[in-house]
Amino acid sequence: MSVRVLFLADTHLGFDLPVSPRIRRRRRGHDFLANYHLALAPALEGRVDLVVHGGDVFTRPNVPPSLVYQAFEPLKRVADQGVPVFVVPGNHERSRLPHARFTSHPGISVFDRPRTFHAHVRGHRIALAGFPFARKVRDGFADLLARTMWEEQRADTALLCMHQCVEGATVGPSDFTFRRAPDVVQARDIPVGFAAVLSGHIHRHQVITSDLSGRALAAPVMYPGSVERTSFAEMDDPKGYMILELEGGAAGVAGALKRWSFETLPARPMLVREVSGQGLGPDSLTGVLRTAVARTPVDAVLRVRVRGHVPARARAVLSAASLRSMAPAQMNLEVVLDGESGWNRPASPPRKRLAVAVR
Repeated sequence: MSVRVLFLADTHLGFDLPVSPRIRRRRRGHDFLANYHLALAPALEGRVDLVVHGGDVFTRPNVPPSLVYQAFEPLKRVADQGVPVFVVPGNHERSRLPHARFTSHPGISVFDRPRTFHAHVRGHRIALAGFPFARKVRDGFADLLARTMWEEQRADTALLCMHQCVEGATVGPSDFTFRRAPDVVQARDIPVGFAAVLSGHIHRHQVITSDLSGRALAAPVMYPGSVERTSFAEMDDPKGYMILELEGGAAGVAGALKRWSFETLPARPMLVREVSGQGLGPDSLTGVLRTAVARTPVDAVLRVRVRGHVPARARAVLSAASLRSMAPAQMNLEVVLDGESGWNRPASPPRKRLAVAVR
């Protein structure tokens, strides 16, 4: 019988969700929590047989205990229903999950070191080998894999679970392709024997089936991508999770990946509007910004890029309070001045940073 695997990754819980915010504005943290729960719905409803989280459950390593509790409460409910859960710590967690007392559960297995876990589903023995995020993985990949001792396991199907970048993965509006770097796994190093490689870390959903030379991989590398957009580099990427279907092994025949699907989630739209602010006074600049906002869906994350030199008398319009008054309550609004040196450089001193308001 087929075994259904729910695979999600890069949930980045805690993104834009401070415990004690200093400024009252529209936060995006609840978008990530909402999509996290939506992604787990098939497991909570009994429609899958096991769950794999490919890493970066959290957006940073020092999240508060309350957030760890919120993250693992639905995973524990899944495990309580007899659906095993496997979690790979990612780079944002610095390769280990925080507040372990909230993550502990007999039905939840964490790849806290290179190791292999087993799941027995409908008579199907599945070996899940994996390891937490590793830096400079290119040279150390073979050793990490060997330390999982996956080849010594008896199973119908083997899956490799990790949080790494593999050659051929693409990101960003220009489709940047990862190639040969110390933190990129060589595709040819993936050995024969795995039905699939389940990996987090790359925020764009994709399935890699060949190396940079076009040769078929020993196993497809699955990236579900992040559950929400974390930056404007992802503005055109759909967000979601994956459902994999494994063929049950029978009569000594190893199981294999039968099919997979990508299930989309309702990610917030991200848009960039370019306007001219050359020589505009306060009223004119306000009008230009309000027009840009009016042309945008009310639930969007909007960046308005202002070209040209904006006179000093008009810059009060770009204060956080002023910008918040222009945007609907559901919108995140950011304004970037491109007209002069200093306003759009990350290394600029605080008084020249971007004018931003988020509601």
